[in-house]
Amino acid sequence: MTGIRITLRIGGLVFLLSALLLILVPGVFLDLLALDGASAPLQWSMRMIGVTLIALAANMWAVSMSASDRAIVGVGLVMAIVATALGILTLATPAPRGWFAILYAGVGFGFGLAYLASLLWWWSSGLKARRART
Repeated sequence: MTGIRITLRIGGLVFLLSALLLILVPGVFLDLLALDGASAPLQWSMRMIGVTLIALAANMWAVSMSASDRAIVGVGLVMAIVATALGILTLATPAPRGWFAILYAGVGFGFGLAYLASLLWWWSSGLKARRART
């Protein structure tokens, strides 16, 4: 459980930093993704996503601190899927793929792998414990 809890906390901090960037300077984020940073509708959308990410970051932190082990496993599974999907969607941005898109997608894939590795470690340690009892 510790690996998933730590990954949730670090992921929450990354989401919080992303949220602040999206809220404060959405045009910069859009430009980095090679999208139209001057587009008012896109900037508005980025700010809305930023506000939502603040809520997600807070929930990730709270869950990591207080959820039961069973709940943490479920959250870890969901976050493994979501982080990987964010990586895929970042690479699918309808713009030329630049260094920032690749880096940002890598962050998503990295978190997906971290959640998966933590889940596999949890599963294998539980399996070893069950075998030791028999």
